[in-house]
Amino acid sequence: MLRIENLNKSFGTKKVLKDVNLEFERGTISMITGESGVGKTTLIRCLCGLETYDSGRILYLDEDSKDNKSIGLVFQNLNLFPHFTVMKNIIYPLIKVKKIDKRQATSKAKDLIDMLSLKGLEDHYEYQLSGGQKQRVAIARALAMEPNYLCFDEPTSALDYKLRDNVGEILQKVASKGRGVIVITHDRDFAKKYGNKIYELKNIDN
Repeated sequence: MLRIENLNKSFGTKKVLKDVNLEFERGTISMITGESGVGKTTLIRCLCGLETYDSGRILYLDEDSKDNKSIGLVFQNLNLFPHFTVMKNIIYPLIKVKKIDKRQATSKAKDLIDMLSLKGLEDHYEYQLSGGQKQRVAIARALAMEPNYLCFDEPTSALDYKLRDNVGEILQKVASKGRGVIVITHDRDFAKKYGNKIYELKNIDN
């Protein structure tokens, strides 16, 4: 289990998060909703270690989860390397960060490519991919690092209804593998359809 206790974060005099308490379990999809500006992205950045917070605690209670390296993030703008192929986008972090040899990294990437219906696109570059395909490459890259929890920042914001459901099915597939899925979204219908838990952040009166 991953737990947030009494988390507080301010930017200057503006308080963005106030005494936030949330719990996330592996194998489930947790949706965090709320209007623009309520701190959804700030919360997820704190969770992933990309932003410091003022007070409170983030507790990683899984026996094999010692720090926030067990949390992956699929950014809203995806952040693919445009000069890398699909395959290299997936294997590069494994080789560079995890020091896995290229053969093993490629084998792992092929499994994820099959899982996410990217077969045949291994040698394509970002400009050759559709929006949905780019997103699946970003998900494959994050999953390759084997996080216990995978966070998504507004994964349906630029997608039509059909692709939105494709994303929902991918989230379910990821959760079925025993990973915790944490999604921030303004799309309440999507949250209700695919979330096992739904949390709503609200504006803070400063």
